[in-house]
Amino acid sequence: VEGPIMEPPFESFIGCGPLPLRHGLTIGELARLFTTIWEVRCDLTVVPCQGWQRDMWHDETGLVWVPPSPSMPKLETAVCYPGTCLIEGTNLSEGRGTAVPFEQIGAPWLDAVWLAQTLNSQNCPGVVFRPTHFQPTDSKWCGQMCRGVQLHVTDRAVFRPVMTVLALLTAVQTRHPDEFSWRLPHFDRLMGTNQVRQQLEEKEPVGDIIGRWAKGQHAFDTHRRAVMLYQ
Repeated sequence: VEGPIMEPPFESFIGCGPLPLRHGLTIGELARLFTTIWEVRCDLTVVPCQGWQRDMWHDETGLVWVPPSPSMPKLETAVCYPGTCLIEGTNLSEGRGTAVPFEQIGAPWLDAVWLAQTLNSQNCPGVVFRPTHFQPTDSKWCGQMCRGVQLHVTDRAVFRPVMTVLALLTAVQTRHPDEFSWRLPHFDRLMGTNQVRQQLEEKEPVGDIIGRWAKGQHAFDTHRRAVMLYQ
């Protein structure tokens, strides 16, 4: 579980209920949450998977990865996505229109070497950063050479994508205060609140921002455990 609980004013087709960015539930468990905790009325039947355990990643199931989106070509993309999707709410490229969307972030004006060194010095758990250059064929900065960083997840069990991206945004705002900008209200809708953006603008430390989420996450986790089907 990671991220703030979505607030009602920011609900949209992106997020339609009081969930954190990473909720740690299967689709069937989410349906159980909707019907039992949130009292969505329907005649629900969930058929449990056989042979799956909660600590199993997709590449441990023996199943072929079927992209749920053209921009989600592999498991590594999905591992980064809960955090790097937030980049869509900024003027940075999230890597759409490249071979590794949501695994690299950049812009034509970004200081790639400085950013990689700064983030690596912070020892974000389970990830290292490499300076990179890429030219998107679609979406933001299409056809322009972008400088940035590629995320290399070294330990997905401890990797925290939301925390990692907040650290990245803090660094970018520090180095490029005039070039960086938000895409509003999209960032707040992705985040589920406007408070995180405001805290970043006020230069609040990432650790303090994350600490504010604990109470809401604890309450959600109580509901979450009540609908779990798998150990």
